[in-house]
Amino acid sequence: MMDTIGSLPFMWAYLVLFVIVMLRSNATYWAGRGIAAGGRRTRLQRYLDSPSVARAEKAIARWGAPAVSASFLTIGFQTAANLAAGVGRMPLRRYIPATVVGAMAWAAIYATVGLAAFDAALAAAAGSPVALVALLAAGGAALVGIHLFRVSRRRRLDRAAVADCPALNPEPGAARSLTQP
Repeated sequence: MMDTIGSLPFMWAYLVLFVIVMLRSNATYWAGRGIAAGGRRTRLQRYLDSPSVARAEKAIARWGAPAVSASFLTIGFQTAANLAAGVGRMPLRRYIPATVVGAMAWAAIYATVGLAAFDAALAAAAGSPVALVALLAAGGAALVGIHLFRVSRRRRLDRAAVADCPALNPEPGAARSLTQP
């Protein structure tokens, strides 16, 4: 099928791929919504209506859109992200724009270079053990860098929250006015 689509002019190939991925991602999202709705009619209802699941649904609703968009650039994570958005009941006003952005990027990649660049990188790494080790080291370094950035940002935010907390940093003289009439 990809050969047939690849033989089309770019705009037609792009549109066909865009429609295919929109149909697939939205079907996965709605399957997730169905799973969540069905689970609420079983013994899982107590768990699905718990405060921890409610917090997770709020997090997915707020921060899930970038994850959904980025999932279209990965292999193997796209279906899981769309299913999680459905199970987590991500609002459509956030899900649809995220899906459109991701589907546009996915269709552009597949309509132009497809997996050829990815396959070439894997073949080059497989032909050279040194290249494979370098590729793995670069991926590991990127993950460590992202983790360190997130930790430093969290610590900065924690210090700012403590500095702004009136209970931990009362104004001078405020304590005396509370204890003395």
